Amino acid sequence: VHPNVSQGCQGGCATCSDYNGCLSCKPRLFFVLERIGMKQIGVCLSSCPSGYYGTRYPDINKCAKCKADCDTCFTRNFCTKCKSGFYLYSGKCLEKCPDGLEANNHTMECSSIVHCETSEWSPWSPCMKKGKTCGFKRGNEVRVREIVQHPSARGNPCPATTESRKCIVQRKRCQKEGKGKKNREEKRKKSNKDDSKETRQESKGRAARRQNREQRENNNKTQPKKRKAPNKEQDLAPADTAH
Repeated sequence: VHPNVSQGCQGGCATCSDYNGCLSCKPRLFFVLERIGMKQIGVCLSSCPSGYYGTRYPDINKCAKCKADCDTCFTRNFCTKCKSGFYLYSGKCLEKCPDGLEANNHTMECSSIVHCETSEWSPWSPCMKKGKTCGFKRGNEVRVREIVQHPSARGNPCPATTESRKCIVQRKRCQKEGKGKKNREEKRKKSNKDDSKETRQESKGRAARRQNREQRENNNKTQPKKRKAPNKEQDLAPADTAH
């Protein structure tokens, strides 16, 4: 260490020298040596850089290097991320995963093998042929199932998700959709026409009855009242008595 030790340092250093940089750090900071060319300079950091792990001591906190195959680590014997070409497993970096595990090239870890899983089969569909359910005797019916768990690279592949089989149905005629629709439309129009005709006839009947009633009332107002004819029996009764 260079004998020129200074107490008025910057960058988190507690003590420093012009030649070696930081010699000690302020509380809670980590001391680490950085190589610059052929020389190492001491620096003080709030956390250790990649490839180092921190160790706290009563007098100083230091950053120490991880193993050569480890990119980041928690301690020297427990890696959290491996360098390229290695797979992480239980804190260690391996070139090949143990038996029963497979290498995940996305996470660069050794993980469990996952096999495909499917749901139960659905009920069989109606017997059909060329998209129709009538007009034939032999057709096909289908059932399906869904994939609920996709397999990993070394897992068992998924089986077929659709299944079909032959079926027989009672032969029946197919009603033409256009003709059936046309007949329903014609029936609806005819029904509406009959209802309209009946309504018009009822309106004409009510108008005719109202006109006849008004005509009778007018005739009663304009014609004089007729004299009541005498009762022959009443007129003849006194004469018979006198005789």
